[in-house]
Amino acid sequence: MMGSTGAKCALLAAICGVCRSLQGGMLFPTESPSREVKDVSGLWRFRADLSPERNRGFEQQWYRSPLAQTGPVIDMPVPSSYNDITQDAKIRDFIGWVWYEKDVWVPARWIQDRGTRIVLRVGSAHYYSVLWVNGVKAAEHEGGHLPFEADIGGVLRQTSGNQCRITIAVNNTLTLETLPPGTIQYMTDRSRYPAGYFVQNTNFDFFNYAGIHRPVLLYTTPTAHIDDITVETTFSDNIGLVSFNVSVLGSSKPAVKVTLSAHDGRCVASADGIRGVLKVTDVNLWWPYLMHENPAYLYSMEVQATAEDGQTDVYTLPVGIRTVKVTSTQFLINNKPFYFHGVNKHEDADIRGKGFDWPLVVKDFNLMKWMGVNSFRTSHYPYAEEILQTADRHGIVIIDECPGVGIKDIRSFGNVSLAHHLTVMEELVRRDKNHPSVVMWSVANEPASEMPPAGFYFKELVSHTKSLDSSRPVTYITDSNYARDQGAPYVDVICVNSYLSWYHDPGHTELISLQLNTQFDDWFGKYQKPIIQSEYGADAVSGLHSDPPMMFTEEYQTTVLQNYHNVFDQKRKEFVIGELIWNFADFMTAQSSGCTYWRWTSETGSWSKCLLCPFPRLMFLLEARSRARVRASVPHSAAAAVT
Repeated sequence: MMGSTGAKCALLAAICGVCRSLQGGMLFPTESPSREVKDVSGLWRFRADLSPERNRGFEQQWYRSPLAQTGPVIDMPVPSSYNDITQDAKIRDFIGWVWYEKDVWVPARWIQDRGTRIVLRVGSAHYYSVLWVNGVKAAEHEGGHLPFEADIGGVLRQTSGNQCRITIAVNNTLTLETLPPGTIQYMTDRSRYPAGYFVQNTNFDFFNYAGIHRPVLLYTTPTAHIDDITVETTFSDNIGLVSFNVSVLGSSKPAVKVTLSAHDGRCVASADGIRGVLKVTDVNLWWPYLMHENPAYLYSMEVQATAEDGQTDVYTLPVGIRTVKVTSTQFLINNKPFYFHGVNKHEDADIRGKGFDWPLVVKDFNLMKWMGVNSFRTSHYPYAEEILQTADRHGIVIIDECPGVGIKDIRSFGNVSLAHHLTVMEELVRRDKNHPSVVMWSVANEPASEMPPAGFYFKELVSHTKSLDSSRPVTYITDSNYARDQGAPYVDVICVNSYLSWYHDPGHTELISLQLNTQFDDWFGKYQKPIIQSEYGADAVSGLHSDPPMMFTEEYQTTVLQNYHNVFDQKRKEFVIGELIWNFADFMTAQSSGCTYWRWTSETGSWSKCLLCPFPRLMFLLEARSRARVRASVPHSAAAAVT
């Protein structure tokens, strides 16, 4: 085994590669006097590579000619997961490379003006992507749920005409070194499986949707352009302070002017230079929903960068002024105790899978506010930027989680896995750092944190995340034994998942109070850190009843929640700072005869997969039953907001 010095040297080399690969910003494309945006989503041509090795598309170079010339193609909407769009079971459960293609007309003025950058941006594609424009490779990206982009102006200007053929190959295969991890298992019993038959194994309980999940955009900037903006905020008495740092590329000595405006358009502060501090008198703070009569106040920060030749770029960023602080017993927003009355979510819905869909986003936020929800966790991956923007506008607090779910195999704690995990956190922080709704980073969900390598792994991961953003706390979600969790010493907030009387002692709700109190006291006694119950709940089949309550009945679900809530109401007076119910709404799981979960077996020192009863994840009843509880706990002045 590599010694600690060798391991750190190998990790340092990996981190250096990460830093080189992530130079540059990832501002969300918006229109301005200097920028245009063209959405090229819609219907694309689609073909799955059904060859045994899933590699025919690369061998035959499908990107060099129109995709229809390589074989049969079908219509595929973007954004969407491809899995549920067709009537073909092979496509629904397909693992491997799929190919997308679309012809797009690029405005002639974009191409003719060589002072204009033309950028192609993919909001996210799951999992590994390769992008070509007119047959020329433009970008490659590992990881789903986060954006990637390429400057394609050079390619377009080398070809005649305004038409642009975009080809994107996407592979959803998961390995021990991806996030989330997985394994490919080849079935060798020829009496049961044909030659070459394989399955994708994963250690998480949601369906591995794949495809281009978020919009594909063309946008322009001047060649001398604002590449990145970093904002941090604080306040003292009635004075708000907005620290800014602007990165400009394409100009060695840009003149930068920053202006902060209120809702009514009034300029409240301005400054010159690429970095500085804006001072706002009589500041309106960004408050969470139900915590203030005027929640979610957003200023508008306009950045103008003018190059030596007079070329000017303009970018506008919403800014919420607020602070976040963690003590040993509290989570403070704007120096006031904040209690997470929240939910866990997923992005998927019927037919479109994980494809971004505005009607669903708006409906979800309306439901959450109707329930009195003030927060949610992006379980178990980064959500669309548009969702975070909506949370900013509505005052919904977010625990922003990376795709580090299902890290159960000891081989997923190696240096290659860690280097990729660091890259993912860099991409996540780079994308989401300016959202006031994001108050904490989560680097993983239910990892095998009792394994010996987990200590070094999470020490490095948490430390690196803090180096990227010192203004927010860092956590991960655990279901490990409190005394053996190797990563807990390094997080700021303890987030614990437990399903008492469901996965543990099923049917015995009389044990919840004792076991939950013991759980909280054990974790706090050892680490002296505030605790969030980051998952809890019980499943129910709508309309199924039993008295006395039995599992899967509405009465049993109600009893479980009541027992949990009784303990929460007592422990929040001490050091419990939140409760996130599982789950907000239905989500898809892989087909199986029952629900699987992973359990640490002390006797064998390993994780084993356990099988329970069918788990339809029908959760709306659970939400509705929580609503009365959340409503009863909000400030009296805000109670009308949830009627």
